[in-house]
Amino acid sequence: MRLSGAAVIVLAVVVLVTTVVVAALDGPLAVIIGVAVAGALAVLVGGFWLSRIAWVVRLDTAGYAVRWVRSVGTARGAWTDVREAVSARPHDIPCLVLHRHDGASTTIPVPLLAANRDRFAEDVRDRLRAAHADPA
Repeated sequence: MRLSGAAVIVLAVVVLVTTVVVAALDGPLAVIIGVAVAGALAVLVGGFWLSRIAWVVRLDTAGYAVRWVRSVGTARGAWTDVREAVSARPHDIPCLVLHRHDGASTTIPVPLLAANRDRFAEDVRDRLRAAHADPA
């Protein structure tokens, strides 16, 4: 949502600058309309891509991967490398923190996820338990 909001603001500035230039050059109104329509389509396509195609966290039986998050720490790893998963609130943002055996950690801000926070945390903990289960 933040990126979409920023894109709309950038579009507004571009349309404003285009309007000033077209007015100064006594250009056609169609240029302003074209820029506005093209920008709006770009924002819509970008928003669709961000919400449907782009991913923040991927979990599978072998491990996890995190992208598009600043200060994530270790962005990918195997479940066997993770010691524990705990809830935390750095900067008052609810996060799931994966503490690894090597002393590193992965911080996942759960408000960025298009999933139920509790189900996500439980899914991570289930995968972690399964990875550390004694096969015998």
